Amino acid sequence: MVDEKSYYMTEEGKEKLETELHYLKTEKRKEIVERIKVARDFGDLSENSEYDSAKDEQAFVETRIAQLEKMIRNAVIIENDEEDADVVSLGRTVTFIELPDGEEETYTIVGSAEADPFEGKISNDSPMAKSLLGHGEGEEVAVATPGGEIQVKIVSIQ
Repeated sequence: MVDEKSYYMTEEGKEKLETELHYLKTEKRKEIVERIKVARDFGDLSENSEYDSAKDEQAFVETRIAQLEKMIRNAVIIENDEEDADVVSLGRTVTFIELPDGEEETYTIVGSAEADPFEGKISNDSPMAKSLLGHGEGEEVAVATPGGEIQVKIVSIQ
């Protein structure tokens, strides 16, 4: 068997995925089956846009269900050890400033499965997180970005 990718996430992140999976399997599937039944009643399926739309949505939902099942099956829960509290690591919240005079920014470093920059959660695979991981408070770190390299200073780690 091929080794499957591990998906790093918090317990909260795993619970969100499980909730979404449950909804898709128990409610969304039924809605789509009903849409397909109704669309079939419109007649010729070869020229039936309602039917095509429902079948496309069904394919999307089934793909998402398979993806969620794989992510949950291969979930690795992030647990913060107190002995590493002074180092940026998965699950930690880090505050930094862009040098020389940027504003403070705060992000929690999570696995790609639950990354959401608008919620202040960045993936451990992102250039910013990769650069910060393993560094401590007060350190200055170079971060490669699409716009060029920037320097940041780590203000705090929680």
